[in-house]
Amino acid sequence: MARTPRPRAFTFSILAIIVWLAVGAALGPVSGKLADVQKNQNSDFLPPSAESAEAQKYLDTFQTGSKFDLPLTVVFEKTTGTITPSDRNSIDAAVMSALKKPMLSKLVKTIDAGNGVKVPAVFPATPEQQQLALSKDGKAYVVNAMLDFTSIFQRGGAGFKQIPLLAAEAKSALEAPAPGVHGYVTGVVGIFAELAGAFANIDTVLIGVTVLVVAIILIVVYRSPFLWFFPLLSAGTALVTAQGAIYQLAKHDVLTLNGQSQGILTVLVFGAATDYALLLIARYREELRHVESKYAAMGNALRAVWEPIAASAATVSIGLMCLQFSELKSNAGLGPVGAVGIISALVVLLTFLPALLVLVGRRVFWPFVPHYGSEVVETKGVWGRIANGVGNRPRRTWIVSGLALLLLASAATTLNADGLASTDVFTNKNSPAVRGIEILNQHNLVNPAADATVVINASALQPTLAALSSDPGVARSMPRSLDPRTGAPQIVNGKAAIDIFLKTQPTAEQSQLALRALRDHLHSVPGADALLGGQSAGNLDVQDASKHDRNLIIPIVLLVIMVILMLLLRSILAPVLLIGTVVLSYFATLGASALVFDHVFHFAGADSGFPLFAFVFLVALGIDYNIFLMTRVREESMRMGTRPGTLKALAVTGGVITSAGIVLAATFSVLGVLPLVFLAETGFAVAFGVLLDTAIVRSLLVPALTYDIGAKVWWPSRLTRTTV
Repeated sequence: MARTPRPRAFTFSILAIIVWLAVGAALGPVSGKLADVQKNQNSDFLPPSAESAEAQKYLDTFQTGSKFDLPLTVVFEKTTGTITPSDRNSIDAAVMSALKKPMLSKLVKTIDAGNGVKVPAVFPATPEQQQLALSKDGKAYVVNAMLDFTSIFQRGGAGFKQIPLLAAEAKSALEAPAPGVHGYVTGVVGIFAELAGAFANIDTVLIGVTVLVVAIILIVVYRSPFLWFFPLLSAGTALVTAQGAIYQLAKHDVLTLNGQSQGILTVLVFGAATDYALLLIARYREELRHVESKYAAMGNALRAVWEPIAASAATVSIGLMCLQFSELKSNAGLGPVGAVGIISALVVLLTFLPALLVLVGRRVFWPFVPHYGSEVVETKGVWGRIANGVGNRPRRTWIVSGLALLLLASAATTLNADGLASTDVFTNKNSPAVRGIEILNQHNLVNPAADATVVINASALQPTLAALSSDPGVARSMPRSLDPRTGAPQIVNGKAAIDIFLKTQPTAEQSQLALRALRDHLHSVPGADALLGGQSAGNLDVQDASKHDRNLIIPIVLLVIMVILMLLLRSILAPVLLIGTVVLSYFATLGASALVFDHVFHFAGADSGFPLFAFVFLVALGIDYNIFLMTRVREESMRMGTRPGTLKALAVTGGVITSAGIVLAATFSVLGVLPLVFLAETGFAVAFGVLLDTAIVRSLLVPALTYDIGAKVWWPSRLTRTTV
């Protein structure tokens, strides 16, 4: 008996699997090198027009430093008694010894001590500086050494990862230089070390935790020992593809990648890819009950879901690309990074996953195999009852759910998104860098590393110094000099620079106010043409740019998503309703975040970029579930009318969309394993917002509104006139 020829779909499936396995094998080694092309400095992010960026252009020309000179600041504390002259001698000797260690000795800057002898640039060096370095209560003492990090930063991410090693080398020599004295590596190098340490194993940690979380959820959802593997394999393939493409783009400076973007990429790809997989698999299982051929079932499923999945991917990727309007290169860089990840997830999930599923066939669902002609059970059970409840009381449902969201949204006004102080960016408050800054503040000890530097016309040096001495926010200031013994100011092309040491402020908001007042004060000095730069001024410019981005990009994202929804649903009224519900959900999420950040996590506040990031992710991702629901509502409305179609669509999509929301929320919550407040806050907000969308907005508010409005929801399309 002749064998039945295999359909062409079988051949296409085999080819698709071979192609994607080859892509994964080729890009796998490259995808692990993303850290080598990261850029994590403020100077890489600020627009050239920012005042601190303009100041840096002049500072780069001064001989006393390079663009990447950073101070190694170590603060010593004696918990019992006071620091004696003998303790100080031991500390200074330990510092000199530390700077001779293998890594530090290659970076430490030198000064001319006279007679042609070069010694490490260790401060305090003069009696006056030593007096400033010892706290008035005698319990704390601070030293500073200038390190040349140019070579490290020129190596990008690979060099960035060396900073924790440098900090560890310093710590090993300085942790206990004298009896009862404890040293803490802090300041700029200490903070960089904490950041670099947080991002050092970001891929390993995030991917490992994400895979574990998603696998557990998929096993629970599918109740199958096999099916969970295929969505995860597809998501992993999508991530490797995205990482390989991003590596090449970042290597050739087409986009800017930082550790924050890399972490978000991982959870974004896994979350989106798993969402698409759940939608496809649910429709495939449904079609297997209607047709006998597994190939025909997959064909029907793909025809039904490709449009909402593509619309979802377009919404998220285009929404992310709107970040290109950002003044901050870090935000602008996340746009294409995220878009590449979403597009990779889309292509892989519509080609690789279907090929895997049809080759395995119905057995992949074992032990709950969907046989041909078996009953469709999705319209029964919990979601069937929820749909009936919405149909029985639609107006009461949308009014109550809407009021609940409004109540939660009212707390959004309490969200403090004015930025975070350097001691507040880490979730771990016991880190050496944070502890060191706390010691400086507790003992009223001025950090020997300048908080800011002002570049002025040299002719206005004395008036500027006089203005700084009268400024209430300035602890001290000193002209930048080639010779720390004489203090003679260095003048380059008619410009002089003054290092400024600021008084400690109790909150980040007050620090920003003091810095703004200082900047205004300096601008008022006649003939100075002052430009305030340095670390603190750069952070202030980042905060201002974040607020500008928020006000510009949010309306653009809303407009873009509105247009996509109108094209997808062939309606004007339905997209307006969907956008309104998602925006309401966004503000409700901000309200919940404000309450949780203040009263549960006890964070000092939120980064100024948090509202924008939360908006882009929540609106772009939150609208996905409405897209999945409303495309099915439209499909069913064409068959049976809007009101019954709405209830059926809610019943058949309820389980899969809720599962998708749980998976996406779980993947973003994984960001909380990294010790950074911004990522922890973003992870919580997206996770909470997604669950809010799936549990209330998509399950109750949207279907109740649609049912109550009826066929008019499709205005002005013909569907308005042909359905009830």
